[in-house]
Amino acid sequence: MLTRFQAGLRRHFKLAAAGVLLACALPLAAQAQKKYDPGASDTEIKIGSLSPYSGPASAYGTAGKAMAAYFERLNAAGGINGRKINFLAQDDAYNPAKSVEQTRKLVEQDGVLLMFASLGTAQNMAVQRYLTAKKIPQLFVNTGATRFGDPKNFPWTMGWQPTYQAEARAYAQHILATKPNARIAVLMQNDDFGKDFMKGFTDALGDKARTQIVQHLTYEVTDPTIDSQMVTFKSSGADVFFNISTPKFAAQAIRKAAELGWKPTHYLVSVSQSLSSVLKPAGLDNATGVISSTYLLAPSDPAAKGVKEMAEYLAVMKQYYPAGDPEDTLNVLGYSVAATLAQVLRQAGDNLTRENIMKQAASLNFTPPGLYPGIEVKTGPDDFYPIEKKVLQRFNGKDYEAFGGLYGG
Repeated sequence: MLTRFQAGLRRHFKLAAAGVLLACALPLAAQAQKKYDPGASDTEIKIGSLSPYSGPASAYGTAGKAMAAYFERLNAAGGINGRKINFLAQDDAYNPAKSVEQTRKLVEQDGVLLMFASLGTAQNMAVQRYLTAKKIPQLFVNTGATRFGDPKNFPWTMGWQPTYQAEARAYAQHILATKPNARIAVLMQNDDFGKDFMKGFTDALGDKARTQIVQHLTYEVTDPTIDSQMVTFKSSGADVFFNISTPKFAAQAIRKAAELGWKPTHYLVSVSQSLSSVLKPAGLDNATGVISSTYLLAPSDPAAKGVKEMAEYLAVMKQYYPAGDPEDTLNVLGYSVAATLAQVLRQAGDNLTRENIMKQAASLNFTPPGLYPGIEVKTGPDDFYPIEKKVLQRFNGKDYEAFGGLYGG
């Protein structure tokens, strides 16, 4: 028999033990609580995005459609942590004023959690300060402009693809190694996209830039053609052509060079390397020999043979975007960047706050489907450049063939 004192003492210890257990459980319960910012809930995650589905750069719109295909497949499989992706993709026609209008609508009316993979340098610059002030993630912008990897000044903005300056340096290094006495003509879109490429190119050429660049002409995105620039280039005696243009003008340049009988070594920026949007309209024979670069893996590339993720990409394209050309690297880009966002959201778990989204985006060590072998996505709190390597490739009249090693990184 327990005395009254012993019984009381036992009750005291039981209550104390229960209190300890409750105290231990409280932090766990707090950790398990779901956290949401506007645009996230138990059932969905709203994602905003802008692409030029119309206008002078409409060829890029296919990347946005490939993103939508990825998210459709993801939702069909149950979404992310039980939440469906509500992908709100809008058309800004490659017009910065419309980019501002559509971004404000997506944020203030549609209530998206974040902006994702909007396309264009000037277009993303137009909304960057607005999104920064609102503390809304501007994730994986679809441009290689160097300014979109600056966590100190723009902690809510992150790029994805290799920078334009790094790509331009690769071309310059290849020219210096293979044509040290080259006479170079440069066609440049007259905006920050073009200027970023030009800076990387001239920096890499160094002192030789002043003598080797014999002609440097620009065009406006609203211009109908670049025929007059191409005539001037031929007259300059240039034997190397660095083509910093978007798809419409890239196709025109390739076709016009052939019409003029001008056959320089042609370096084409990767944003315009698409077979279906650029090379086929220009004429595949005319494009033979064009040198570009890539960090993406096209299905026809020998390196893609037997790659499980490539087979999955082809299946998704066939089912959810049958009108899209799976060989178009713009579609590979859209699919791959969407997979990267999905990884960020998985890592975020039930803490779907904008602050945690950026924290997870800045802690990636991941290889999404569609990247060229040896290239990966890596970020850190002070490293907002997810992909930093590229490989040069040459068009053989049918496909691109990679050559040499990896540049950058």
